[in-house]
Formats: sequence, structure tokens, C-alpha cells
Amino acid sequence: MNVHRNLDTLPLFSNAVITIGTFDGVHTGHQKIIQQLKEEAIKIGGETVIITFHPHPRKIVGAKEIKLINTLDEKIELLQKQEIDHLVIVPFTEIFSQQTAENYIHDFLVKKFHPHTIIIGYDHRFGKDRSGDYHLLERSSKKENYILKEIPVYVLNEISVSSTQIREAIAVGDISGANELLGYDFFFEGTVVEGNKLGRTIGFPTANLIIKDEEKLLPGNGVYAVQSSIVKDELSLDSPLAAHHSRKAMMNIGFRPTVDGTKKTIEVNIFDFDENIYGKTLRVFVKKFLRSEIKFNGVDALKEQLAKDKEAAMNLKM
Repeated sequence: MNVHRNLDTLPLFSNAVITIGTFDGVHTGHQKIIQQLKEEAIKIGGETVIITFHPHPRKIVGAKEIKLINTLDEKIELLQKQEIDHLVIVPFTEIFSQQTAENYIHDFLVKKFHPHTIIIGYDHRFGKDRSGDYHLLERSSKKENYILKEIPVYVLNEISVSSTQIREAIAVGDISGANELLGYDFFFEGTVVEGNKLGRTIGFPTANLIIKDEEKLLPGNGVYAVQSSIVKDELSLDSPLAAHHSRKAMMNIGFRPTVDGTKKTIEVNIFDFDENIYGKTLRVFVKKFLRSEIKFNGVDALKEQLAKDKEAAMNLKM
């Protein structure tokens, strides 16, 4: 998959079959659109092109605060697995949002992409004040020489419902439900930083994580069974935690009430692993919610429960 970030240096696509969207989550609903895109491209010997935006349009023209299932890099990785020919990441700015709907079609879609076919939903809105819609694209199709095909309503409804359900499920810790809708295990990445090393003193050393992307949606407070690995070639290939060696682990997100924690932390206890990974980037695949965060009656009770949590995570089929 070729990733393009500059509209001024796009190649001349061959019989481009394009679709447009945020594709947050690249979940099972989105994958139906992608399959339709690929099927249409095969029919005409064309190239598949997905157009997406960064930052998310809602940050510019709507709510300033937004939590996303995927970071941009994660979205790129997930779309790569879908075997798309081209992903175009359009810088979404106030100026871009203010172009008329007619200019959006002629100056943006047609002049930049020369589409053979545009696949879009009836609810797609674009241009200043979101005045452009499917009907305008349809009216412009003969003049601009492209074929317009509609995404089935049931697919659009599925995407809308699934995206909402996934976000809500992740936020409350319903990881099993979220993963089923995603079609893959929800994951995130964080940088390993030094903590207070309390876990090490009680036999459960943890990697404390800082999440760089503030827009990334994270699971609700609690204890989870996870798998983890170091990414981006930050360890030697023979390390037991290299990208191709994912390790079972358990994770706590919360305030550690037993030890009077006042700051929310993300801690991952990687089983049978003792390398120094400070400063490395840890990828965490969230498998299952184990329990809510509880205030125990002392450190011994906490240790006893952590042993049970570890056993549950170790026995989980991953």
C-alpha cells in the first residue's frame, strides 16, 4: 500500500476506485466497504484508493475533544493489512473545510484523483457547512465523468452502530465485545517509563506506560489479561519480547487504591521477563477484562489477588 500525505505530489491513478471516510477502528463494518472497493477495482482493472483525513474533521469543525479507536499510524497499519493500493491522508484544515461543495468535487476529487468510480454512502456530507451530499455527487457525475456507486444502507448503519458500541465497550472495559466488533484484538502503544518500583518489591514488576497520543481511546479502569511486545525494532531480534515474540501479561489501569495511589497509571506485568526496557515502546493487545480495581486490606491481600490474576491470564487461550 502506498501512503500519500501531499495532495500536490499524488501520482496519476489508473482507473481509480475511491472511497472517503475516517475509518476509525477499521472494524468489520469498514471491511465490507473495503471489500466492495476491491471488487469494483478488479472489474475494471483499476486501483483502490482510500481518502481519509488528519486530524479528524470533528476536531476542526466540531467537538475539539475526541477519543479515537486508532491513532493515525495504527490506522495505516490496519489498512495495509486490507491490501489497499493507495491511502491518501488529507490534511484537514479550516481552509479545506470552507471550500464549496462544488469546488470539493471539481478541484479536490476530480482534479486530484481522476476517479473512475466513487463509492460513497448516502449520508456522506462535504464542503462548507456540509452542504454537499450524495445527490450533488450524482448530479455532477456525468459532467465530471465518473461513476457513482452507493454503499448499502445496512452497511452504513452497521458501521455507525459498531463504531459507537466499540468506543463504549472499550471505555467500560468490555474488551470481549469490542474485539468481536473490531475483528481483531484492540491494542495500543506506550513508552515504558520508571515508576515507584513497588511491583518489583512484591514479586510483580511492571512496565509503567505513558501514552503519547492524547486522542487515543483507552480501556476503563481495571485488571486485564493482555499480550505485549516491543515494537519498531527497538530490541534485538532474539529478545524474548521482540515484535515477533508476543508475551502473555496482565495490565492494571487505574489509581492503585491499596497503596493510596493518586495518579492514574497504566502498568503491565510481563510474565517471565526481566529485561530493562525503559524508553522502549510497548504494544499491548488487550484480550480480556479480569476484574475491577479494588482496594485490598494491605499488601499481602493484594499479592494474593495478583497471583490469582496472573493464573487467570496465564490460562487464557490467546
